[in-house]
Amino acid sequence: MEMAGTHSISEFYHGRSIFITGATGFMGKALVEKLLRSCPGIKNVYILIRPKRGKDVSQRLEELLASKLFEKLKRQDPDFSKKVIPVTGDILHENLGVSQKDEERVINDVSVVFHSAATVKFDEEMKLAVEMNVVGVNRMIQFCKKIKNLEVLLHVSTAYCNCNVKYIDEKVYEPPLAPHKLLDACEWMDGDVLNTLTPKMIGNRPNTYTYTKAIAEYMLYQNKEELPVVIFRPSIVGASWNEPVPGWVDNYNGPTGLLAAIGNGLLRVMKGDFYGTSDIIPVDIASNMMIAVAWDNVVYKSDELKVYHCTTGQMNKFTWGQMERMSHECFMKNPVNTVARIPNPRFTKSYVWHEVCVLFDHVLPAYLMDMMMWVSGKRPIFVKIQDKLRKAVGSLDYFTQNEWVFSNKNLDDLLNKMTPEDRKTFNFNVKSIHWPTYMESYCLGIKRFVLREELSELSKARQTLKRLQRINFAVNVFLFIAVWRLLINRVAVARTLWNFLLGWAIRIFKRMPKVAKSS
Repeated sequence: MEMAGTHSISEFYHGRSIFITGATGFMGKALVEKLLRSCPGIKNVYILIRPKRGKDVSQRLEELLASKLFEKLKRQDPDFSKKVIPVTGDILHENLGVSQKDEERVINDVSVVFHSAATVKFDEEMKLAVEMNVVGVNRMIQFCKKIKNLEVLLHVSTAYCNCNVKYIDEKVYEPPLAPHKLLDACEWMDGDVLNTLTPKMIGNRPNTYTYTKAIAEYMLYQNKEELPVVIFRPSIVGASWNEPVPGWVDNYNGPTGLLAAIGNGLLRVMKGDFYGTSDIIPVDIASNMMIAVAWDNVVYKSDELKVYHCTTGQMNKFTWGQMERMSHECFMKNPVNTVARIPNPRFTKSYVWHEVCVLFDHVLPAYLMDMMMWVSGKRPIFVKIQDKLRKAVGSLDYFTQNEWVFSNKNLDDLLNKMTPEDRKTFNFNVKSIHWPTYMESYCLGIKRFVLREELSELSKARQTLKRLQRINFAVNVFLFIAVWRLLINRVAVARTLWNFLLGWAIRIFKRMPKVAKSS
C-alpha cells in the first residue's frame, strides 16, 4: 500500500533524524556520507560510537569525518558535521551502553535506524561472533522498541548467511539453531568448549560469520510484529564505483586484501573457479540501495518482513577469472610502490596443483627473500607474511570455489518505484557497472586509500617493476641453463637430444652462405 505524501527519497529524509550503528565501519562511513550529501534536508544523524585504542569518542568522530571520503561533502556543505551527533555506546553492552541522556534524545528524535555493526571476520571465535552478531542484534531490537516514532529498522545482513543452499530467495530461512538455545549455550559454556564444538555447530556453513548472521535474521523475524523490520543482504562489498570518488576503500577485508597482495606480487595462486561468479558489489551501490530500501518500507508499507539482495551475479556477471586477468593488467600498468615480485595471479580448482604452486611460488621464494634480508642486515618478514596471507586467503576458499543464485525481485520492484531523478541520485542498478573500469579504479584506490601511496610516484613504481622484470628474466635464463647442463651431464636422452639439435644447427649455419650466393 502506498503512503500519502512525498515520493522523492531526498524529500522523505527531510526533517528526519537517523540512528546508525557501525558508522565507523566501511559500509557505515559510505552510508553516513551519502545521506548527508544527497539528503541535505536531513535533521540529525546519530551514530553509535565507542572509545577504542586509547581514543575517546570525540577523537574517533573527528578522525571519521577527516576521511578523504568526506572531502566532496565538505566542499558542498562545510558545516555538515553539525548534523553528526555521536552517541557513546557499544553493542556489546546492555542497552547498547547508552547514557540516559543520549537514550532520551534518540528515542524521541529518531524515526529511521540502520544497524550495520557486526564482526565481519570469517574466522572469529564463536563466543565473540555470537556476542556481536546475535546478542548485539537482540540488544538493538530491545532498544528500538523504545523509539517512539520508529518507521523502519534496516538490518544489514549478508547474502551468504544461507550459503548452505545454492538458490537463495528473498526470505528468512529456518535457522540452524533456535536463537534462544544458542544464547543459552553461550552463557554457560566457556570459549574453549565453544571453539571445540564450532565445527559441529556450523555444520555445512563455512564459518561463524554466516552461521551467526542466519540466526540473527531469524531473531528479527520473530520480532516483526513489534518492529518495522527490513533485511538488507549485500554480497562481497568492494571499493566504490563512482561516489563520492571512484575506488574508495579503507580496509583489507574481502577482495581488497586479495588485490593488495596480488599488487605486491606476494599472492600468486589461489583456490578458485576461474569461471565462477565473483559477486562483488561496490560500496556506493550498496549504500544507495540501503537508503532507498528504508524509504520503500515506509512509503510503500508491507505486512511482510521484506528481504533485499544487493548482488551482481545474476544481473552483471563478473568472474574470478576476469578478476585474475584485470587485476594483473591494472597492477602491471599502475604498480604499487612496495611491489616485491612481478604480479602474476592464478586461480585453480586443483588441490594438488595449488599446493605445488604454493610451495614453489610462495613458500620457497619467501625463504629466499628472507635469507637476502638477513644477509643485508634487515629483519626477515616474508615467511611471516606468507603464513598470514595463506590463513587470510584460506578463509575465502569456500566463496571462490562455489557460486550461488540470488533472487533479485525486490531490487527490480524497488527500481521501478523510484523516479528517474532518484534512480540517478541513488543509483544501484548494477547493470551500469563496467567491470574493466571498476577494477582499474579499485586497484588505484588500493594504492591511494589503503596503501596510502601518491599517484605522483607511479613513474618510480614502474621503474621498480621494470627492474624486477629484468631480474626475473635473468634468473629464469640462469635456471634454464643450470637445469639443462645438469640434464645433459646426467641423462643420456637429454645429451643425445642436445647433440642432435647442436649438429642440426651447425649444418644450417654452414649452408647459409651457399643459399645467400645462389640467391
